Amino acid sequence: MESKLDSQNFVFFGIVGSGKGTQAKLLMEYLKKKDGKETLYIYTGDLYRNIIAKGNYASELIKDSLEQGNLQPDFLTNAIFTNSLFDIEPSKHFIADGYPRRIAQSENFESAMKFYERGDVKIIYIEVGKEEAMKRNLLRGRADDTKEGIERRFDEYVNNVLPAMNYFKNHEGYELCNINGEQSVEDVHKDIIKALNI
Repeated sequence: MESKLDSQNFVFFGIVGSGKGTQAKLLMEYLKKKDGKETLYIYTGDLYRNIIAKGNYASELIKDSLEQGNLQPDFLTNAIFTNSLFDIEPSKHFIADGYPRRIAQSENFESAMKFYERGDVKIIYIEVGKEEAMKRNLLRGRADDTKEGIERRFDEYVNNVLPAMNYFKNHEGYELCNINGEQSVEDVHKDIIKALNI
């Protein structure tokens, strides 16, 4: 079995519309070409959409909350994220996207990384201004991308998500990389690879 230290860990932060999902997938492809390793990619947005698709009572509650642009309760987000970590292996790289989004989730994340002996976590913050992000989101045309919903998500981002990211500043084993997200997809990817030094 390969050393745990050979596998890398990344967390993507960025306001809705920053392109972090696209960049996470490009990073996975880059890593696969570089060393042939698989990556465990956990995107909480997809996990929640899977729950909504089940059409039960929890689905209704989550759907209503998402459409209003609200973050989901910590207990629920922690549960679905932690459950997805059962697929983690020492030989796999790991990327988290859309988690953590509150300080309580950052604490849970840190605890999980310690348990799975995943040191040296690189945090990739894709910076995009509010105006640019609003323009991108309205172009996407998703059901939850109403102007009101996007505005609420911006507020949630500033009040909760940025503090969740800043929680890791000066924590041993965590490194924060700021990336200008208002460039072409290719240039953002290049800057990420350069900043990560991989």
